[in-house]
Amino acid sequence: MTPVVEKLGAEVDRWVADNDAQLVATRRHLHAHPELAFAEFETTSYLEHRLREAGLTPRRLPTGTGMVCDVGSGDPIVVLRADIDALPLADLKDVPYASTREGLCHACGHDVHTTIALGVALSLGRLDGLPGTVRLVFQPAEEVIPGGASEVVAAGVLEGTSRAFALHCDPGVPVGTIGLRTGAITAACDRIDVTLTGPGGHTARPQLTVDLVDALGRLITDVPALLSRQVDPRSGMSLVWGAVSAGVAANAIPQRGNLRGTVRMLDREAWKKAEELMRSLVERVAATTGAGCDVDYVRGLPPVVNDPRAVALMRAAALGTVSSDHVVLTPQSMGGEDFGWFAEVVPIALARLGTHGGGPPLDLHRGTFDVDERAIGIGVRMMARTALHALEADAAAPATGSAPPARTRRPAPGDTSARRAVDERREPDDEVQRPAG
Repeated sequence: MTPVVEKLGAEVDRWVADNDAQLVATRRHLHAHPELAFAEFETTSYLEHRLREAGLTPRRLPTGTGMVCDVGSGDPIVVLRADIDALPLADLKDVPYASTREGLCHACGHDVHTTIALGVALSLGRLDGLPGTVRLVFQPAEEVIPGGASEVVAAGVLEGTSRAFALHCDPGVPVGTIGLRTGAITAACDRIDVTLTGPGGHTARPQLTVDLVDALGRLITDVPALLSRQVDPRSGMSLVWGAVSAGVAANAIPQRGNLRGTVRMLDREAWKKAEELMRSLVERVAATTGAGCDVDYVRGLPPVVNDPRAVALMRAAALGTVSSDHVVLTPQSMGGEDFGWFAEVVPIALARLGTHGGGPPLDLHRGTFDVDERAIGIGVRMMARTALHALEADAAAPATGSAPPARTRRPAPGDTSARRAVDERREPDDEVQRPAG
């Protein structure tokens, strides 16, 4: 650790110790007032007030919700991202800070992520001598496909920056522990809807029509089996059907049937080719049944692939925050996380923040989810140090070549304006999912 990072990091530590109660109160306020994707107006106004009150100059994102706030000045510019939206789930906890909005709650820890990013902005904003700019991105709509991160990228927020970092609550890891991983840490997540059609008929005479229920069954079993022989097993590509519907009467062959599922993979190149492959497999199997077939494929989220150098900087920050035996290798998840869009522009790293304080783990995307609030201060200290380490490393990059140049092109992840509706909302298991055991 350099003297500058050590000195500024120690000042952040003191700020966190002095403001711990305020951080907890902020998290509880956010938890009690959840808002859904692209509707986070009150959350955005609250953040704007807090940042301006501290003398900072945040600016709203073009989406109407979400904020960008720079702390410090000059190059390099490193990004810390927090997601601010909640889920359409009822809060089932009996706590003073339970959701005040029926059917909505922060069941994925975004209230914690937001509080941590705000804490970093407020603590670093008091310091002199930052070796560059820390850009805090309070991102809307992580819980929808293709995710608010794609809007952040399209708006050019990352242009001219060198790296981006984020963290995510992990209820399966004890508070005080930080999980890191190089390479793929979360999976790409696409959605596929298949509609089959036929003339219908009587179950006594299936030979005179197209048996759609049988056709749906063939798709359910044959397509995943074929997929396993069409792609490299190392890509981690899988298709899992989540919904099937057809018919109303036991003795009538229906005219219409539907299948819905998700396609996930850990390899970015496989993700780029997934839509073409899935359409081909579904249409080939459906053709053998005689059913009409329509495939609606929604290209959702890329995998989050952690850059080795960015992970190394995060590891240095983690070791300066907790002891070495509390920095662990985190497993890969097949859940989706739209932070992967940021990798279209800059190297990224996503860390896991332990939030389990004892007893049975309170899993993500459930109305009972809660955290040990000691994790908040740890998150502020670790993310502030991450930014400091990255600023020093990237300030030295032109002379030493130790960091890759920032990619300043603006990608075109697609027109997402028509995908903000509620019916595009991801199923409640599409965030971070921990493996059994």
